[in-house]
Amino acid sequence: MNSSEQYSQFIKPEWAPPGYLFGPVWLILYIIIIISYSFVFYQIAKGNIPKIVALPFILNIIFNLLFTYLQFGLGNNILATIDIFLILGTLIWALIVIYPYIPWVAYINVFYLLWVAFATVLQVTITYLNW
Repeated sequence: MNSSEQYSQFIKPEWAPPGYLFGPVWLILYIIIIISYSFVFYQIAKGNIPKIVALPFILNIIFNLLFTYLQFGLGNNILATIDIFLILGTLIWALIVIYPYIPWVAYINVFYLLWVAFATVLQVTITYLNW
């Protein structure tokens, strides 16, 4: 069963988006992430930004990639809920630390931040409804 089919089987709130919407949204978000995060890592490699700035970006990528596995591979809503809070927290941290160096990276990731904030509320709600 694919993730869209699994998502359709959850008890969801009325305001939950349809499963088919996630693919196009994440495609756009991953393009934004790849462009902006690559630029950050490039600037770090050139020595224009301290290496420690990479930490929240690296953690964000790891937690982001783990979510689908936790939610749909393991089928564990609790772990997925913890993970999405980690995604949200590391994203906020990343945007705060990068803003003084490369403001456009923070601005371009506002859509990602808004989506993750929405997804966090959705994940908490789905976890509660499917307890």
